[in-house]
Amino acid sequence: MTIDMSMPGSSGLLNAVGKRNMNFFSNHYVLALTGAAGIGGFLFGYDTGVISGALLYIRDEFPAVRDNYFLQETIVSMALVGAMLGAAGGGWINDAYGRKKSTLLADLMFALGSIVMCAAGGPYILILGRLLVGLGVGVASVTAPVYIAEAAPSEIRGGLVSTNVLMITGGQFFSYLINLGFTEVPGTWRWMLGVAAVPAIVQFVLMLFLPESPRWLYWKDEKAQAIAVLEKIYDSDRLEEEVELLASSSMHEFQSDNTSYLDVFKSKELRLAFFAGAGLQAFQQFTGINTVMYYSPTIVQMAGFTSNKLALLLSLIVAAMNTAGTIVGIYLIDRCGRRRLALTSLSGVVISLVILAMAFILQSSSSLCMAAANGTCQGALGWFAVAGLALYIAFFSPGMGPVPWAVNSEIYPEAYRGMCGGMSATVNWISNLIVAQMFLSIVGLVGTGVTFLIIAGIAVLAFIFVALYVPETKGLSFEQVEQLWKERAWGSRGNCQSLLGAAP
Repeated sequence: MTIDMSMPGSSGLLNAVGKRNMNFFSNHYVLALTGAAGIGGFLFGYDTGVISGALLYIRDEFPAVRDNYFLQETIVSMALVGAMLGAAGGGWINDAYGRKKSTLLADLMFALGSIVMCAAGGPYILILGRLLVGLGVGVASVTAPVYIAEAAPSEIRGGLVSTNVLMITGGQFFSYLINLGFTEVPGTWRWMLGVAAVPAIVQFVLMLFLPESPRWLYWKDEKAQAIAVLEKIYDSDRLEEEVELLASSSMHEFQSDNTSYLDVFKSKELRLAFFAGAGLQAFQQFTGINTVMYYSPTIVQMAGFTSNKLALLLSLIVAAMNTAGTIVGIYLIDRCGRRRLALTSLSGVVISLVILAMAFILQSSSSLCMAAANGTCQGALGWFAVAGLALYIAFFSPGMGPVPWAVNSEIYPEAYRGMCGGMSATVNWISNLIVAQMFLSIVGLVGTGVTFLIIAGIAVLAFIFVALYVPETKGLSFEQVEQLWKERAWGSRGNCQSLLGAAP
């Protein structure tokens, strides 16, 4: 098929938003690309979730870890340091070398880090392995959403990007299964941490046979290759529209490779987009999700369930709810929209965090349970805390789980998508690191109940932020999203500037 790759006129741009009726399962090729890229999300989830159970047994093996909260927090959070560095560099790697090569690099880091952790003879070698795995997590966290978004039709883009989040939560759930399965096996935590090398190798092999992102190829002037990929995604009528939009964008976005991080702050529309995207990523972490996922067995034990095996089993239920909630989010995100889903999610998060906080506050008040000689009151409050934990996951996972990643994969212009996505993911990992490194220390300082009340207060601030600064992007093409930011930045002048920029 021959496509006219010249600059389309304004009528072509208007027609390029024609009927869009592709459904989630209508193109198996797109699903295959999404599934393969999503293995990076699975590894992301597995390597960040597995440490919650492994830590219980690492404490038993290494006396230096057992009585040192700071060392425990460092083992957990060193992967986050690596992820922060990997995300910061991953945006540049994505733009310079492509989404495919970035994924291959992440897989190498995953595999190497898993082997180092499995063979670690002490806590500091273990920390090194966690750093290597974290580098892979950081690169994957930038690459997978962008790769999926750039291959996805706009009307199902949110659901497909959210599939990567499903892989993350699925990886966390699987890590809990592995934790539970290896509780009686010699070398328990070594198996837990070493298994992650297997899916990394699987993804590496699969990616060798998959194409580069069509938008990245077009940006790098590999137009024939880009169109060859797009032909497998769209029918002939829709293909022509998509290539018109891509050609239009390329005329005033892709002309120069001399993009810099400072450009993000010089351009008003880029500043607004980055503020919304980075703010969502920060609030995703400061509202407590990875505190719950990293420390859920520890939180369960704080609630009075002292058995390692029971703590892991209850945490497995929490992880299963996280995965199920993400499936609900995939269904809703392209129907209800990103903004409404996030606001509903945060409303429930506030309520559930207050319930969780009250359970721990009442539990710590010994006078309330003095009459219960057999500990019945404490046991009831323990289950109340677990119920609050489950309710938190039920509200968080469909909304604030997938929405930040979906929004960040679609709100930046092509020339800055990798860069801004990497910067925003770095904000996520910095926030994640702060929370993971400080959670146990804050609990020790003010108590578990007050800690969760603090997180509830942050969730209220997150609700206000989303309501004020995050626009709806449901069903919009990348070009329409770019126009949205111009209108937010300049009002009616944004339309004028767009027409002037599109003039031949």
